[in-house]
Amino acid sequence: MSRTALLVTHTGRQRSTEHARTLARDLTKAGFTVRVVAEEAANLDLHLPGVEPVAGLDAAAGAEIVLALGGDGTLLRAAELARPAGAPLLGVNLGKVGFLAEAEAGDLDEVVAVVVDRGYTVDERLTVEVTAELDGVPLASSWALNEASVEKASREMLELRVDVDGRPLSRYGCDGVLCATPTGSTAYAFSAGGPVVWPEVEALLLVPVSAHALFSRPLVAAPTSTVVITVDPYAVGAVLCCDGRRTFPLPPGARVTVRRGERPVRVVRLRPHRPFTDRLVAKFGLPVAGWRHNGMIQDEV
Repeated sequence: MSRTALLVTHTGRQRSTEHARTLARDLTKAGFTVRVVAEEAANLDLHLPGVEPVAGLDAAAGAEIVLALGGDGTLLRAAELARPAGAPLLGVNLGKVGFLAEAEAGDLDEVVAVVVDRGYTVDERLTVEVTAELDGVPLASSWALNEASVEKASREMLELRVDVDGRPLSRYGCDGVLCATPTGSTAYAFSAGGPVVWPEVEALLLVPVSAHALFSRPLVAAPTSTVVITVDPYAVGAVLCCDGRRTFPLPPGARVTVRRGERPVRVVRLRPHRPFTDRLVAKFGLPVAGWRHNGMIQDEV
């Protein structure tokens, strides 16, 4: 039976396209049919038997695995295709931080070998479903792997009210409010002052952005909680953004509801026994040895 993989690549970088060609050649030699996103096909210049351009949100339907070559933005784009198909997603970091990626550029031989042998495990990452409405009229419906954010659309301060599980929590004059997943805790939410949450923890994060308030701490809610963010009726308009990729304008009075998604993103683990702590230290360059040379305490003057 033919095996199929979908390849999603950041074709704006020459290094990415070179690695994509190598990966496609190795997988086709191993008997895979390799699908490539139609918009990327010309830049990849892959004219090999077993390579098929595909288009549409069902590009991963029936695929054994989805491989994303690039940074976190490429992986989020690949997640849009992998999630509806239920296909496991493997990220190869060719960007800067690449926090969502499981492998690095130097791991391509290992990636091919593990994919061919099916020698990987799969984690399920919590997602959020997002809807927006005004006076009962639907405005938008989307989802996010990292975060859904309601942000100001102009320079004026945005007035937002946040309710959790049907009860009012707080009103903020702010630049925005994020509702993030544990996966997204190392992304926008982290930059806004939110905590890092281990991926195994099931929770929703609430992070106000530049809030003009005495209480503007990030909060961690239950994974079963429903969060409602309401744009003040007398405020300026706002923008709903999901994973930094899908944006929707929000008029004054709009209500955004965020709750746990029914469908997770399935993420490939090449080294399932590697602790998240090690990834955190490596990606953020945390000073495990401290700032004193060789770990030795110098006499203070």
